[in-house]
Parts: sequence; structure tokens; C-alpha cells
Amino acid sequence: MKKLFAAILSLACLCACDAPKPPPTPVSASLFHAEELVNPQYGRDFKLTDHNGQTRALPNWYGKVVLIFFGYTQCPDVCPSALYRSAQVMELLGDEAEKVQMLFISLDPARDTPTLLKTYVPSFHPSFLGLYTSVEQTPELARDFQVFYRVNPGQTPGSYTVDHSVTTYAYDPSGRLRLAIKHDATPEEVAEDIRRLLAESESAHQEAVKAPPPHGT
Repeated sequence: MKKLFAAILSLACLCACDAPKPPPTPVSASLFHAEELVNPQYGRDFKLTDHNGQTRALPNWYGKVVLIFFGYTQCPDVCPSALYRSAQVMELLGDEAEKVQMLFISLDPARDTPTLLKTYVPSFHPSFLGLYTSVEQTPELARDFQVFYRVNPGQTPGSYTVDHSVTTYAYDPSGRLRLAIKHDATPEEVAEDIRRLLAESESAHQEAVKAPPPHGT
């Protein structure tokens, strides 16, 4: 009987060891909290006017992480909360905040005058810039960045509201669109992602410095 029990126990252990194991939990390849964009075919550049009257394009900020949010100054909640979060991110970054530029691009240039943008946008952080184009060119700009927006008529011609996308875009220091940041991301998560983009850029720079010069130079 003991021999039979031992044989049954051994068989049970063998079956247990050979039993199929559950598949491992999949782990995302991305190291970012935000959605990582791979070679997007949109949002590659722009030519806009800032609230100081200067013409601006993405290359103006090469060497920095650039955050872009599309909205309008009379937005009741989403726009101010996005800008406030960005201000918190700048505080969390400390000295590294100098390597970040936040841009607020107006989807309502009819009401968002340069004076209003200059008052509104830097009120969240002095380094933030408001950008705009003409009313006629705004739809094309939105298409170029795959940004949704829709004007909802109000009771008077000037009291309309604007529904719009709530994603914040992040460009790395080389000017590549890298991240789509959700509106519910925390300041800590955004700051971590920015630090990673900056670290990547610094690492790439160091590797370039170490690389041997081309043959024959």
C-alpha cells in the first residue's frame, strides 16, 4: 500500500510540474506614462504668431521639450486645468523647467486677441506662450495636428462655446512629436515623462560626441 501511495504521489507531482503555466502578464514596451507616438505623420511644424507679435515655428525651441495644448481663453474648465497642470509640472521640474516650453494655441482667434492671450496664458506661468493664426487658417491648423474642434452657437454672436480635443502633445528636444498626454495625467506623471525625454536627448548628445569622426576627416 505504501508503495502504491508513493507511486500515486510521484505521478501527481510529475503532472503538476508538467501542467501548462499561465502566460506571463504582458508588459508595455513604452517607458512613458503618456501614449508614445511612433513616427506620426501629423503635427510636424507650424508657423504661428505669439502673443508678443513674433512669428514662431517649432525649430525656435529645438533643444527643449515642447508641450502644446489647443484651446481658447473663454474655456470654462478644461483649458485652465490643462494650463494649471503644466504650471505644476514646471514647479516639479525645478531647474530643468528651463528646458521646457509650454505653448497654448488658440482655436478661437476671433476672440483670443494678442492682448487677451498675453494676459491669460502667462498668468499660469510666466514662460508660457499663447499662439494663434487667422480665423480662416485655424481649421487647416487643426487638421494638421489632428485636433478636433466645433463651435457651438450661443444666445448672442459672441457667446459661443468651443468643443475641442483635450490632449497635450509633447515634442522631444530634436523637434519630434513623441507623446500624447491624456487630460487626466497627473503632474508627477508628466514631469517624469519630460525628464525621460530630456535624458534621452542628453544620452544621444553624449553618444554623438563620443562617435569617431567620419573617415578621411
